[in-house]
Amino acid sequence: MAEYKVKDLSLSSKGKKRIEWAGTRMGVLAHLKKEFEKTKPFKGIRISASLHVTTETANLMIALKMGGAEVYLAPSNPLSTQDDVAASLVKDYGISVFAVKGESNESYYENIKEVSLKKPHIILDDGGDLTNYVHSEGLYNDILGGTEETTTGVIRLRAMEKDGVLKFPVIAVNDSHTKYLFDNRYGTGQSTLDGILRATNILVAGKTVVVAGYGWCGKGVVMRARGLGARVIVTEIDPIKALEAYMDGHTVMKMEEAAPLGDIFITVTGNRDVITLRHIKLMKDGAILANSGHFDVEIDVKGLYREAEEREEIRPSLERIKIYGKNVYLVAQGRLCNLGAAEGHPSEVMDMSFANQALSVKFLLENRENLENRVYTIPEEIDREIASLKLKTLGVKIDELTEEQKKYLSSYKEGT
Repeated sequence: MAEYKVKDLSLSSKGKKRIEWAGTRMGVLAHLKKEFEKTKPFKGIRISASLHVTTETANLMIALKMGGAEVYLAPSNPLSTQDDVAASLVKDYGISVFAVKGESNESYYENIKEVSLKKPHIILDDGGDLTNYVHSEGLYNDILGGTEETTTGVIRLRAMEKDGVLKFPVIAVNDSHTKYLFDNRYGTGQSTLDGILRATNILVAGKTVVVAGYGWCGKGVVMRARGLGARVIVTEIDPIKALEAYMDGHTVMKMEEAAPLGDIFITVTGNRDVITLRHIKLMKDGAILANSGHFDVEIDVKGLYREAEEREEIRPSLERIKIYGKNVYLVAQGRLCNLGAAEGHPSEVMDMSFANQALSVKFLLENRENLENRVYTIPEEIDREIASLKLKTLGVKIDELTEEQKKYLSSYKEGT
């Protein structure tokens, strides 16, 4: 049996059913599985991944193994592991997994270390912890390249490239159109509200929801909050995004002005100290705080816990914190609420994200001689191939340019 550190292998039968269900909703990845099984593009390749251990991730790991890879999986968040999925990957698919939901930070980084020591040729990352670890420990000599799933991780990678310390090429999967336009917007939008609703069971209609950040994730959260009947306030630091939010019909203001007005606060910025104790002091009794950015630093959770007069878990993934003589409610300890309090993005949208991951690995291996130690975006033709495959799995057909239309679009002469 594969190496592992999971909660309970007896959970595997439940996990297998859930993995198989997710697989039925991931048509693009299913197509790639069949192709990989025939061609074995990853034969002899060791792949270490730090990703959310979910049913969707499981299908990616299975696809890579079917392509001939030796696969090792650690989590990318201490709260996002689905223990039954981890058990099934080990027992039913022979994939090494080191992840337990709710583990300590120390245990989390031990698992990152575990997969780093496997001398991987390729690493798959979500947030940058694995990439950062192999660099800080000098474990990058065997690594041919890596991928990065999320905005926060790409920001860290570009900083490493700028400082000249990046030791291998990395594909910024997050920057693919078939990732951020769909995963970030539709996936984060739906799963964030799903997490908040599972944790609280509140009625969103009529509430004032304050969304910090109007990138693609923020746009998705705003769209779903409005769809549930909320009044939305957007806070931003980017004047272009703030103007866009205003033109989209949302109220835009500073967090300090929004703090007394909001019923639900959701951070999706990728930055730290977006909601501080200064803001919390201004909030009304009963305010709900949730984060959907990768790290648990967008809300000042440490300060909140330090200054708390009382603190108790009143529902799964929901804490009541008495502070400044009132109660505020924190979802999933300020970590990713869509994974800490729910199951993450729906399979249909992760289908494209993980197709990007799989094809990025293939691209890295096929082009490793020509790649520098930089952050790359997946080639447009691969992006479009994924979109075309997704449309095919959805049964959607689109028009194609005629030869005359192609000629017209390529000509600079008027009326030709």
